[in-house]
Amino acid sequence: MPQAGHAIGPADTPGRQTLSAAEEAARMDAVRRYDILDTPPDGAFDRVAAMAARLFKVPVASVTIVDEDRIWFKAAHGLEGVSEIGREPGLCGSAILADETLVIPDTLTDPVAFNNGLVTGPMAVRFYAAAPIITSDGHRLGTVNILDNKPRLITEDDTATLADLAAIVLDELEMRLAALNALRTEQERRIEQEAARERAERDMAAIQAFASTLQRTLLPPALPVVPGLELACHYATASPQDVGGDFYDVFPLDGTRWAFFLGDVCGKGPEAAAVTSLTRYTLRAAAQIDPDPEKVLTALNTALLLDPAVGTRFCTAVFGILEPHEKDGFTVTVATGGHPPAYHLRGQATVEAVRPPGGMLIGALAEARFASHTIHLAPGEGLLLYTDGLTEARTLGGGMIGEEGLTRFLSARTGPISAAAVIDDTVDLISATPHGAGDDVALLALSVPLTGTADGLTATATAHTIAHTIAPADEMSESRP
Repeated sequence: MPQAGHAIGPADTPGRQTLSAAEEAARMDAVRRYDILDTPPDGAFDRVAAMAARLFKVPVASVTIVDEDRIWFKAAHGLEGVSEIGREPGLCGSAILADETLVIPDTLTDPVAFNNGLVTGPMAVRFYAAAPIITSDGHRLGTVNILDNKPRLITEDDTATLADLAAIVLDELEMRLAALNALRTEQERRIEQEAARERAERDMAAIQAFASTLQRTLLPPALPVVPGLELACHYATASPQDVGGDFYDVFPLDGTRWAFFLGDVCGKGPEAAAVTSLTRYTLRAAAQIDPDPEKVLTALNTALLLDPAVGTRFCTAVFGILEPHEKDGFTVTVATGGHPPAYHLRGQATVEAVRPPGGMLIGALAEARFASHTIHLAPGEGLLLYTDGLTEARTLGGGMIGEEGLTRFLSARTGPISAAAVIDDTVDLISATPHGAGDDVALLALSVPLTGTADGLTATATAHTIAHTIAPADEMSESRP
C-alpha cells in the first residue's frame, strides 16, 4: 500500500471481480432492508455529496445506491436533473465489486471506464473515484463518488477521507432504519391489542404512513413558506468537537394546518445524535397519524422507551399545531414535555409564558403525561421557542440570563413582532454575554405580519458551530426574502 500522502495511480486501483448470483441476491436483500430506493431528497445525504465536492474540489459528487439494473442517485451534487443511470456497463457497478476505494486516475486508459457513457458523452468524465458503502455484515449497498473532467491523482489520505464519507452515509442509513424499526415495533404492539380486524387493518396502513414520513429530510435545510406567517430560526453548537442534541422542524400536515417542534436531547456526541434522529423521525411520523400534540409526545415517549439503543437518554420538547384562525392570525396549540416555556410576544411590551402545567420529561417514564395549551396568534404577535442554552448563558455578573431575564428582554418590544428581528436580537443577546452560550442553542420564532404586509414569509434556516464565542451577528444571519 502507498504511504500517507503518496499519489495513488493505476497500479493502486483495487482489483475487480464479479459477484456470484447468491452474493448479488444477498446484496439486494441488504439494499431492500434499508428501504431507501426511490425516496425523496434528504438533507443529510445532500450535505455528504456537497461536502465531498468541496473537500476534493471536483465539479460532481454523488451518493448512489446500486439496484438490480440501475444506479440510483440518493444525492447528486453537480448533476442537475439526473436521478438514475443504467448499471451495465457502469462505474458504480464496478466500484461495489471491491471492499476498498476504486480510483481511476484517467478513464480513457481504463479498460472498463473508457467506453462508459459518462466518459464518452457530454460530461467527458476523465477522473473517477468511489468508496463503497459497506454494511456491518459486509454487503456493498452503493458508493460515494467524485468525478472530474480532467485526469488527476489522489493520495491515500484522500481515499481514506472518501471512505469516511461512505461510513457517514451508512450511519445515516442505520439511524433511519432504527427509527423505522422502532415505529414498526410500537405499531405492531398496538395491533396485537386490537381485537377487531378492521382496526388492525387501519393500523397496518398507519405503518406504511410512518414509513413514508420517515423518508423526509433529517434536518430541514430551509424553513418552509407558510402563508400568512413569518418564520425564522437559529442553531449553534457549543463546541465544534461535540455533536449537538438540539433539534427543530416545521412541516405541513394538510392543506391548512402546519406542525412545528423544538427540543433538546440529553447529552452530546454520537449517542445523543442517534436519539435526535429517532426523535425527529418519530415526531414527524406520529403527527401524520394523529396530530394532537399530547398524543404526539406520548408516541415519542413510547418510541424512546422501546429502543434499547437509547438507554437512559431522554429529551425535552415543545410540539405545536398551527391552524388559521376563523378571523385572523393562527390558532396555536402547544404541548410540552419537560421543556422551558415558549413565549407569546404580543407587542406593546406584553410577553406571556406559554407553560402548560404537568408536562414531563420524554423517554424517562412509561407513565409520563403531557400537557397542552391553545393561544391565538394575532397579527403583529409572535411566538418564540428556544432550548436552555439561551437561558443558561451567563451575564457579566456571572448569573444566568434565566427565564426572568429573557422575559425582560422580550418585553422591550413595543411595536409589531417580526420573527426575523426576534431571532437577530436574541442572537445579539447571546453574543453580548462574556463567553457566549455554554451549551447548544436552538431558536425558532413565528410571527403574524400585520394585515396586508405579507402573504407568506420565510427565513432560511441558519446553522452555526461555535466554541466559547459567537461570531458577530452580521456573520450569523442570512438574507431573508
